[in-house]
Amino acid sequence: MDVILLERISRLGQMGDTVKVKDGFARNFLLPKGKALRANEANKKKFEGQRAQLEARNLERKSEAQQVADKLDGKSFVIVRSAGETGQLYGSVSTRDIADLLSAEGFTVARNQVELNQPIKTIGLTNVAIALHAEVEVTITLNIARTADEAERQSKGETLTTAEAIYGDDINENARPDAFFDPNAEEEEA
Repeated sequence: MDVILLERISRLGQMGDTVKVKDGFARNFLLPKGKALRANEANKKKFEGQRAQLEARNLERKSEAQQVADKLDGKSFVIVRSAGETGQLYGSVSTRDIADLLSAEGFTVARNQVELNQPIKTIGLTNVAIALHAEVEVTITLNIARTADEAERQSKGETLTTAEAIYGDDINENARPDAFFDPNAEEEEA
């Protein structure tokens, strides 16, 4: 199906372009969301009449997104989750969790703006892209840890997936084989 784009859509085209898309994509997404019109003569005339208004609205949305991007770009956020000793989370961090975290911090971000190919399932520092507008994208850092103390240690560059990092150095002193077995003790008994 041929459609006229009413706004820039990534990997598809610019505003005013006539592009060929699959029927389902047009019927289920582009047309109901008001992002495109069917490409026919009546709609082409309608688009040309509204072009100035559409460009002004797009510019306004872009400037609003840029203001949010300036505040959000490069920021780091801490997410505390329970995880196993190997750093594997007992759940996962999804786009909904990230959008809720950003909303709690005062940023207006919808979960469909968070670009996450698959949920995050391990602790550590993760960079996540946020598409605030088709032309405005920022990257934030998520610090996923078991506790706030671990998040602080992790932000300094420490890896928290080893037993020493989790329990401290004292656990290894007791776990040494010679701490349980003293070869001199047998000689004294004999």
